[in-house]
Amino acid sequence: MSRIKLNYAQKNCIASAGKLMQQLSMVNPGARIGVAVSGGVDSLTLLEVLLHRQRILPFPIELMALNLNPGFDPKSHEHVASFAKSKGVAVHAELTDHGLEAHSDRNRKNSACFLCSKRRRTRLFELCRDYGLTHLAFGHNADDLVSTFFMNLFQGGRVDTLSPCEPFFEGRLKVIRPLLWLEKDVIKRAARTWQLPVEENPCPSAGASNRTRTWQWFLDECGKDARKKNNVLNAIRRAALDRTIDLNY
Repeated sequence: MSRIKLNYAQKNCIASAGKLMQQLSMVNPGARIGVAVSGGVDSLTLLEVLLHRQRILPFPIELMALNLNPGFDPKSHEHVASFAKSKGVAVHAELTDHGLEAHSDRNRKNSACFLCSKRRRTRLFELCRDYGLTHLAFGHNADDLVSTFFMNLFQGGRVDTLSPCEPFFEGRLKVIRPLLWLEKDVIKRAARTWQLPVEENPCPSAGASNRTRTWQWFLDECGKDARKKNNVLNAIRRAALDRTIDLNY
C-alpha cells in the first residue's frame, strides 16, 4: 500500500506536536488519552495529528474522542461521532445545556464563555475519571497562547498563559496541548488538505469573544511587521515552556 503524501502544513502539524510531546514527555507507554473534540478545526486537527503520532510512537497509546454538545444545535455532535468512528476511535458524545445555560438570564455573574468553558471542563474531568483516562488533550494553538497571555495581563494583572502539559488531581490526570506552538493558519491549511468535517460554530458568541478581540488587538498592534509578531510568539512560548517545566518537574 503506497504512503499518502503530506503537504507542508500537515507535516508541520505532525512534527511540531511530536517535538513538543517528546520534549515534555507528554505521554508514556499505555497512556489513555481523552481528546476533547468540539467539531471545530483545532480539535479535529488534533485528533488527526494524534492518530499520526500514535502510529509513529515506539510504544502503544489509546485515544478516545470526547464530545460535549453545548446545546445550540442538538445534532451538531453527530458528525464528530461519525468522524471518530470512521477513524477507529472510541467516542463519547453527549448533549448538554452548557452553552444554553451560559447564555441565559440565569447567568448573571460570569461571562457566557467563562461559564460554558468551566462547566465543559468539569464534565470532561468527570469523563476522564469514569473512563480511566490518564490524559486529556485540548486543541489550543499559538493564537490561544498569545490571547490568554494578554487577557491575564490586562484583566488579571498577572503574567501567565496556557501550559503545553499540566498535571491535575495530584498527577492522576495530565492535560496536554500538543498543537500549542502552531499558528491557526497552519492548522486550517492542514485541515483543508485532510478534508476534515469542520462545521460552523453555532454559538452566538463565536467570533465575538474576549479571546477573539484580544487576538485581533494583537494583530493590529503588530501590523504587517512579521518580526514583531514572531518575537512576541517566541517569548511567550519560552515563558510557557518554563512554567510547564516548573509544574511537571
